[in-house]
Amino acid sequence: MGRFTKFDLLFIKTDKMKKFVVERNLPGAGNLTPEELQAISKTSCDVINKLGKPYHWIESYVTEDKIYCVHIAEDEWTVREHARLGKFPVNMITEVKCIIDPLTSNPK
Repeated sequence: MGRFTKFDLLFIKTDKMKKFVVERNLPGAGNLTPEELQAISKTSCDVINKLGKPYHWIESYVTEDKIYCVHIAEDEWTVREHARLGKFPVNMITEVKCIIDPLTSNPK
């Protein structure tokens, strides 16, 4: 369940799958080494492979003291289970209702 392009995601999302943004408070996140980030990524992928249900980690944004992760799952409980099994902090999980970008400004 690796990385997908935006085009691939058009075909993954079904009525049962939802996109979530997960906010994780992690003081010093911006100072994590490449090796530490690799270990976190490996743990996340290992947990996804053990979940036994559809789940996709799309990408994460690392800031000074937080990590924002984008996941696709059936429900918030599954996102929380991923965090529990990976021992990742979860401060907020928000379901994405729609996505806008510069193309949204164009009339239909």
